[in-house]
Amino acid sequence: MKNNDQSEKARIHLLMLRILVYAILLFLTFLCLVFFYMLIINSSRSNAQLQAGFSALPQGNFIKNLKNAWTDASINIPRGMLNSFIIASSCAILTTYFSALTAYGIHIYDFKLKKPAFLFIMAVMMIPPQVSAVGFIQLMMKLKLTNNFLPLIVPSIAAPVVFFYMKQYMESVLPYEIVESARIDGAGEFRIFNQIVLPIMKPAIAVQMIFSFVQSWNNYFIPALLLDKAEMKTVPIMIAQLRSADYSKFDMGKVYMFILLAILPVLIVYLILSRFIIKGVTAGAVKG
Repeated sequence: MKNNDQSEKARIHLLMLRILVYAILLFLTFLCLVFFYMLIINSSRSNAQLQAGFSALPQGNFIKNLKNAWTDASINIPRGMLNSFIIASSCAILTTYFSALTAYGIHIYDFKLKKPAFLFIMAVMMIPPQVSAVGFIQLMMKLKLTNNFLPLIVPSIAAPVVFFYMKQYMESVLPYEIVESARIDGAGEFRIFNQIVLPIMKPAIAVQMIFSFVQSWNNYFIPALLLDKAEMKTVPIMIAQLRSADYSKFDMGKVYMFILLAILPVLIVYLILSRFIIKGVTAGAVKG
């Protein structure tokens, strides 16, 4: 009887704990989604309706606000989104590929300076980008690379944080025997990496592409210093222009619609690659 009572108490305790965990998760989910919901609601309201006060229900001005925002002559939203997409997608591809390639070299090859090379990359990871920003901007001005996307894309090749994640992932899923077998079969090093290692690394690559895309899409600091032509500006710069403007002269429904349009590409990329996140993070954890 005592064992049955203890088992019943343990079961009830486990059930209560599970209910508490789900309640906390639901509350956090609500906090994450309520602001996005309100953004959608506000983007469907007119300027007069927004000034009238709070509303939890959508109104009938969504299409009108979309047309007004998309065709705004002062801020070219389609061009800004295209610029941001070119930069963010290029950075995501370059960052993940070359970080995986570097991690592959450090993980597979055994050479004299292997440990110092790894420590050097980790040391670079500790340096905040603001420290080198002034020198970088001055160099780009001397090279006449302002109002150019190259200074925003090419440096993404060197990403110590992504390299570290890729290396930890390789230690979990890429045994040396697979590479050695491919070498015995006559495969070259780049063929091994591109046709064998990359498919194995697909979950980690998808995860890091999401993070890199979002980081580059939201990047404001360096682009604001390098891009001053209207046709070269990215979405964060345009949003900052809206924030610094006189809101009394703006259609607030159009402003909310612009913010909604600005985050849609990020959501689309996330939804496409999100199925890899849990698998990639779990498999990429450090082996116990």
